[in-house]
Order: sequence, then structure tokens, then C-alpha cells
Amino acid sequence: MSTDVVTRFAPSPTGFLHIGGARTALFNWLYARGRGGKFLLRIEDTDRARSTPEATAAILQGMAWLGLDHDGEIVSQFDNAQRHAEVALDLLAQGKAYKCFATQEEITAFREAAKAEGKSTLYHSPWRDADPASHPDAPYVVRIKAPQQGTTIIRDRVQGDVTIQNETLDDMVLLRSDGTPVYMLAVVVDDHDMGVTHVVRGDDHLNNAARQMMIYEAMGWDVPVWAHIPLIHGDDGKKLSKRHGALGAQEYQVMGYPAAGMRNYLARLGWSHGDDEFFTDAQALEWFDLDGIRKSPAQFDLKKLENICGQHIAQSDDAALRRECEDYLSAANLPDLTEQQSDGLERAMYCLKERAKTLPELLDKAHFVLASRPVQPDEKAAKALDTVSRGMLNELTPQLQAGSWNRETLEEVMNGFAAAKDTKFGKLAGPLRAALAGRAVTPSVFDMMLVLGRDESLARLTDAGASA
Repeated sequence: MSTDVVTRFAPSPTGFLHIGGARTALFNWLYARGRGGKFLLRIEDTDRARSTPEATAAILQGMAWLGLDHDGEIVSQFDNAQRHAEVALDLLAQGKAYKCFATQEEITAFREAAKAEGKSTLYHSPWRDADPASHPDAPYVVRIKAPQQGTTIIRDRVQGDVTIQNETLDDMVLLRSDGTPVYMLAVVVDDHDMGVTHVVRGDDHLNNAARQMMIYEAMGWDVPVWAHIPLIHGDDGKKLSKRHGALGAQEYQVMGYPAAGMRNYLARLGWSHGDDEFFTDAQALEWFDLDGIRKSPAQFDLKKLENICGQHIAQSDDAALRRECEDYLSAANLPDLTEQQSDGLERAMYCLKERAKTLPELLDKAHFVLASRPVQPDEKAAKALDTVSRGMLNELTPQLQAGSWNRETLEEVMNGFAAAKDTKFGKLAGPLRAALAGRAVTPSVFDMMLVLGRDESLARLTDAGASA
């Protein structure tokens, strides 16, 4: 197993961690971690007007929720601007780049004329091969000398070999007239300096690869392995946007989706391992490979996400699931659990986990153990507590006090009581649910009584029967 793999996630801090960015980060994390390599984080914050500390914090929080830990310090692209400029000046000194004094007006005029004549609007600077002695004392940009003949082949692990005709490549600007480096240069220099071996990113960057390869090759640097992954679409086949629902990773945390389920679902968006839909982190790390990524866009399906999350909730460790519920409450700005509620929730997990697809659903099922006396029945449960039912609870409670507090004894007492009343236990279940939980739909009566314990259960039954 190679330990040389280095991947990176390089978001722009102009908003939240987009669900598409979260999947890109996950793919990079899985590929590196599964091979004993490094997963690095770079914040591409060169757009100072739009980059904010709050957006950076949101990205980091989203990654922390998803469990995507990174190696080393976070790299700021803005902080490396001087290094980026040095590379451009190095290429200039080598004759692989040149000073271009063309004004924006001249470039615009050229393109308009070319368009009118039906010719290519790709700008060909007259300064590419100009004698330095002819250079005016005027502002200039630094452009790289693009190859003008032949082809550039992007060898992509997802898209296959993509051939670009070099005549379609322009002499890309490296340094603006104010001396600041452009994004395309900064990305290449940072990836090289960080030792990135595999660039895994959205296929909307595929066309950038050929232009970035010009810099790698001009500097004599190794070109990384490219893997341009398909974008995520909504259920209507269009690029994922606000009309499809939540876009930010943290929004899904606030909605109560468990992180493990989200990781599983995101991994399956555009990647597959046979027919496996549900898998653990350990399996994902073992199985994930670039060859399993499909070329076609993935479709975000909320029902599939819920199904996967439900399976992860069902298989979660009780203590870990309790902690995740507490994290969810904090993220959603809901009241924290008391120590007693937290302990009760963990004890109850065994009868809550099945069929809960989200953490709010699970906590709703846990109402019986989170509620405190006197339990107030909701409208539907209150209907089960009529005068006859309350009287039955008053008769039943002393019989429960005498026996052992285990499932077998509780079932025996309840069924015996129902038989004595010439009815079935099902007729008792409604009043018992109302008394114990204040709800008509709950976990089984026996599970609730075992979780609540003898004293609390009997106290709630006594409360319910008090006004009979």
C-alpha cells in the first residue's frame, strides 16, 4: 500500500460548505485515508471581497460534523501570493512567459473584429515574440507562452483521456498588471508546493486542467493524477440548487441526519462498489477507488438519504448515538438534555433505533423517557384515558407493585389482568401508553416500563388514575 498519496480539498470561503463540496472533500478524504496518505485543506481566499472568516468557519464546522479530519495546518492561498508571483517571474526569466502591454480596449477591439469576420476570438498577443528593447514604459500583464501546435492530453482517471487541440489554448495571464497572481497560477503553485499527487475535483474544472498543465510543464513539475468527478443534480436532472432544498452540509446536520449516514450517502453519489448501498466507514475506506466513479452526474434523492440514515441509526452504538443526538440539539439551537434525560435516552436506545430515519424522529419516539411528571397526554392520548380506563389503571397498579420488574413478569401480570376483565391486552395498551408517555404512538408498553423503571412507571400510572 502506497503512503505517497496526497489529496487536498480547496474550497472558496464565500458561503457554507455546499453538499457538492462536501462530497468532493469526502472523495479526497477516502482516497487518501484508505491508502495511508495525507488529506490536506487549503482555503482559496484570494477573492478578498467575498471571502469571510464566517464562511471559513462554516466550512470547517461542516467538515468537522462529517468527520473529515485533515493533516497539517490549513493553507491560505492569499498568504502565498508572493510565492505565486515568484513562479510567474521565474517563467518570465526563462523565456516561457512574456510581458504583454496590450490594453483591455485593444483586446476587446480585436475580439469584436474577429467575431464580425467569423474568426476565432482567441487573443494572440503581438508582444509574445517582441524584442524587449521595444517594450514601452507602461503597465503590463505576464502571460505564459502556450503551445501553438499539437495536442494536450488530459489523462483523467474518471473522464478517460481528453484531447485538447493546442491551437485552442490562449496565452493565459499569470500576473495582472498590478502584479497580483491569477487563480489558475495560484492553484498550480499551491498544489505543487503542498505535494499534491491526486487532484480530485468537480468536472466543471476539467477545461482548466489543460491550461494548468502548461504551468506544470513549463516549470518542469510532475503533473498530478487528474480525477474530475461529475456534478450532483437534483431529482429533475438539473444542477443542484436552492429549488431542490438544502444545499449546505450543516443544514443536514440541523435537520437531524446522522453524519455516518450522510457520509455513506454522499459516497454513493457518483461512486459505487458493486451493488452495495449501505456500508460502514471502514468498508468505504477499504473499497473506495477512483475507478468506481461514474462519468454521468449523480442525482440527489432525499428518500434514499433517509433510508441509508435509518440503517445507520439502527446499527449505531447506543452511547455514540446519544452523543450525536446531543450534538444535533446543539446545532439546531434546541434545549440541551439534562443528565437524567441523557442517561434515560441511552438506556432507551435499544427500543428507539429501529425505523427512525432521522435524529428528530428518534427523539420524538423517546418522548416517554424525556418527559417529566406529571405527563401531559396529547389530544389523541387523552381520549384513551376515560373514566373506565382510569379505573382499570387504578386496579392494575397494585398488582404491578407486587411482582418482579422484568418483561416476563410484567407480561404475565398484564395478560392475567386483561383475562380477568374478559378483554385482551390490546385494550389496555392505549391507556397505558397515554399514562406512561402521553402519546398514542410509542415504543412497546413493556419496553417503556423497563426503561423508566418500577418507581417512575408506577408513579405515572398512579398520576393517570388519580382523577378516576
